[in-house]
Amino acid sequence: MTSVIRFLDVHKSYRVDGREVPALQPFNLDIVDGEVFGIIGHSGAGKSTLIRLINLLERPSGGRILIGDTEMTALPEPALRAQRRRIGMIFQHFNLLASQTVADNVAFPLRLAGERDAEKVRERVDELLARVGLSEHAGKYPSQLSGGQKQRVGIARALANRPDILLCDEATSALDPQTTASVLDLLASINRELKLTIVLITHEMDVVRRICDRVAVLDAGCIVESGTVADVFLHPRHATTRRFVEEALPEEAATAQAPGVAGRVMRLTFRGGATLQPVLSRVMREHGVDFNLLAGRIDRIKDLPYGQLTLALEGADTDAALVALRAAGIEIEEMGA
Repeated sequence: MTSVIRFLDVHKSYRVDGREVPALQPFNLDIVDGEVFGIIGHSGAGKSTLIRLINLLERPSGGRILIGDTEMTALPEPALRAQRRRIGMIFQHFNLLASQTVADNVAFPLRLAGERDAEKVRERVDELLARVGLSEHAGKYPSQLSGGQKQRVGIARALANRPDILLCDEATSALDPQTTASVLDLLASINRELKLTIVLITHEMDVVRRICDRVAVLDAGCIVESGTVADVFLHPRHATTRRFVEEALPEEAATAQAPGVAGRVMRLTFRGGATLQPVLSRVMREHGVDFNLLAGRIDRIKDLPYGQLTLALEGADTDAALVALRAAGIEIEEMGA
């Protein structure tokens, strides 16, 4: 796998009232070509600062940032402007030009880059509006659009100069759940069809689960956990990550912690094909173990089916049953152990 974005000993501080206030502690991070990489953190964690370091809208206080083989932090301003055309950006509050039509908003980056051929601009705008499903809205103004439509205009505009990287700064946080799902589906199709690398920041673990391949968790300017979304979501190690998962699955968290439960409380995690097989009932029947289902969820992490069940187990042959489940590829954690 080829790293398309690399942070090497990067840190960022702001000078406030005569003193340096750290926003990001020194960190190293590689983002792979073609993946959707999520950065999750609560407000003030430093995630917006981090994503703006990629195109140097924020300059680091130290360290190096590379896009491919190009060291962004060493570029003079004219070369930096050229490199920024390789990086599209989608904003939380759309940032559309209110006095311009949808088509003119999408055309704006093309004209800014020096394209003067009106026919080429029109063809590119038509192509992009078709991709985001807004062809019939080309002549409208932003005030005539819904929030989801405005964000689709923002996506089309970000793609105008055919970037290699797409940055999404809380791109769905101003949208309702149904519109969020449609925008995430659009971003997933863009990633899949155009082979773009997407870096997405959010404060919602469910957004990460739906679209991202890997994720980094930020807390107080530090990357406290990172890995594949499946590993981080299903087996969070850091307290901040566990809180994000519990916020995404509040009912399961509350039920699993119910007091007075008899038996050994275990969490079973199924991934891929094992999620769709009747392994649990077969093993428990074979070993004469009773189980009480305390919490559970069967869903997908991007394209990966998964199931996670919290059970209270009782029976003389519980240990043998757990061995058989592990042999079938089921991941098992004893809760409270």
